[in-house]
Amino acid sequence: MATGQRVTVPVQPEVWRGAAAEFVATLLFVFIGAGAVVSTASLADAAGGMNSARLAAIALAHGLAIALLVAATAKISGGHINPAVSFAAFLTNKITLRRMVLYVVAQLAGAIVAALLLKAVFPAVMEGSLGAHGLGTGISAGAGVLLEIVLTFLLVFVVFATAIDPKGLGTIAPLAIGLAVLVDHLVAVPLTGASMNPARSFGPAVVAGVWADHWVFWVGPLVGGGLAALVYEYIFMRRET
Repeated sequence: MATGQRVTVPVQPEVWRGAAAEFVATLLFVFIGAGAVVSTASLADAAGGMNSARLAAIALAHGLAIALLVAATAKISGGHINPAVSFAAFLTNKITLRRMVLYVVAQLAGAIVAALLLKAVFPAVMEGSLGAHGLGTGISAGAGVLLEIVLTFLLVFVVFATAIDPKGLGTIAPLAIGLAVLVDHLVAVPLTGASMNPARSFGPAVVAGVWADHWVFWVGPLVGGGLAALVYEYIFMRRET
């Protein structure tokens, strides 16, 4: 081999399978989650506001969908279905940079396709913003970022404690992760929409063209997820050292 010749390492088939699983799972998650936001608008008042029935339905749709999809894809890709989870896994050396990039690209692509499907399925009068996230009345961008940090910290902390820690809950980890998503939605849907997931925010934003304060739904989840991963990895995961 000539000196200085660049060596390219092919992506392993299991990495491509993992990315494909992330694409499918994120597509289904965004379709169900954002779809619940759109379809339950008819349960709200004439102004399209929020009531307790709609809040519960949206929270249940997101929480149950993520529980089912994590269970379905955990053995294929790790069941991330969220760029914040993939970033947290990379930050703690659970996955490589290449795998993280492929996963995030697959997640974002799946979210866009899901939003396109929602646009095709729902009548124009119901589409609205296709479930795109935004800040609630009186919520500043700073408050939104802080809230998303806390929400995503909870989610990723539960992911590490139940699914990534070898001493975690194992087979019932998807249920715990789904419950974390559900309770976060019960708190924050009226405030930020309870993103915790840049892909969930990105897909509807692209298709609906809703970009107001969109950076909040990247910065908050990535910071919160990264902090949770580091805290669990270096304080709790290595508790025997």
